[in-house]
Amino acid sequence: MNRRGSGVLLHITSLPSVYGIGDLGPAAHRFVDLLAGAGQRYWQILPLNPTCPDLGNSPYLSTSAFAGNTWLISPEQMVIDGLLGPEDIGDPPGFPEDRVDYRAVMDYKNNLFDRAFERFRERGPDFRYKEFAAGNVSWLDDYAIFVALRERFEGKVWGDWPPDIRDRHQDALHAYGTELADRILREKFLQYVFDRQWKTLKNHCRSRHLQVIGDLPVYLTYDSVDLWANPDLFKLDEQKKPAVVAGVPPDAFSATGQLWGNPVYNWEAHLEQEFAWWESRIDRTLALVDRVRLDHFRGFVQYWEVPVDEMTAENGRWVDAPGRDLFTLLARSRSCLPIIAEDLGYITSDVHEMMAHFGFPGMKVLIFGFSGDVARNPHAPHNITGGCIAYTGTHDNNTVRGWFEHEVSGDQRDLLFRYIGGTFGADHAHRILIRLAMLSPAETVIVPMQDILGLGEEARMNRPGTAEGNWEWRLRREQMREQAMQEFSEVTGLYGRK
Repeated sequence: MNRRGSGVLLHITSLPSVYGIGDLGPAAHRFVDLLAGAGQRYWQILPLNPTCPDLGNSPYLSTSAFAGNTWLISPEQMVIDGLLGPEDIGDPPGFPEDRVDYRAVMDYKNNLFDRAFERFRERGPDFRYKEFAAGNVSWLDDYAIFVALRERFEGKVWGDWPPDIRDRHQDALHAYGTELADRILREKFLQYVFDRQWKTLKNHCRSRHLQVIGDLPVYLTYDSVDLWANPDLFKLDEQKKPAVVAGVPPDAFSATGQLWGNPVYNWEAHLEQEFAWWESRIDRTLALVDRVRLDHFRGFVQYWEVPVDEMTAENGRWVDAPGRDLFTLLARSRSCLPIIAEDLGYITSDVHEMMAHFGFPGMKVLIFGFSGDVARNPHAPHNITGGCIAYTGTHDNNTVRGWFEHEVSGDQRDLLFRYIGGTFGADHAHRILIRLAMLSPAETVIVPMQDILGLGEEARMNRPGTAEGNWEWRLRREQMREQAMQEFSEVTGLYGRK
């Protein structure tokens, strides 16, 4: 990102669609055209990996670090590709327009997938499917049988499966592979369909000179194929359950810290294997997107691990992680590492030193910039440096309007008014912060679509620490029109970002 530019943050699920959830079909292609027409260079999304209702449908809690989220498959594109007939998708249920009802979407799309899979089996795998399956065998085989086994054992986590398959004995793998062959093939087929639709969309982005910024969570959930297939790469006990879990220590925001519960890496094993798993994961991600944001970047320098039987994160300890060794290895065999470091929260100097060493830009969030000593606040517009990505807010924050209406104290509001030399109301807050971001020295500015539209807290994507109602917000069809982006396009040009 070596010249001034800007882009929009909107996850695929938030796109409009009559099929209950944003997908990789026509609306996504229209959104690309909308961004390109407004002079934008970047479309930032959230992780593309599979989500699960048992895990709150969070894209940051996935059953695989490599597979794609098949709920994003477009029914319309399946018709275009000859996998379904028009009659198959002609009468969808009356899904909500402004949010995702994940259960209803899953029921509907599973029926479509069954029909498409039957056609696929009748015709037989073509060379494109065979090429995909052969090219992704390193993760695809394990993922497909993992999905089938989770269904076979009625959703039990893999650590509670019978010991022979939990421990991946060859005779058990063979026996279950034979028993579940049809379900395994169905999952491979769906991953192929996802991959084909994503590549079609990605090629459209490329044709419109739009780069996609993806997202890679540092940690994985325990109930994932990656832990089942690679238990030695994580700190597990003899029963293959987590011995310690991840979190962050107590701070000014939480007296007991945050206990995330994710398994932590056995970094010694990763070192012994010369980071082969991490290389594969990074390469897979960068095969899908142009740049990638590494979530919780601090975890590559030091991480907070807590004994699994603790109820809070208080009694943990800091443990060093070999991030410098990992990124040195990755940089040695690649012309560039297009990585953005998520460096929000309390960040120590060694994290910034490692970012500077590898040239990874960090993040600045403007709604964090108007508290404390604003003259020195690193998120205040005048303190933002060129080598970073500036955001009005992120998927974890309230919208700018929601923040201004419900979270800003009187003193903060006065400070913001003094900062810009005038007053404004809630209906204008998003415009002010977008302009402040755009005029800042940041090479790149990313603005959530909710802030471009000036939406309130009802449009918030995620509320960290809560389990209900997250990841559901959707853009209405009438909100995805050129006039909605016209003002944003003008501001983009005014501050030299086209």
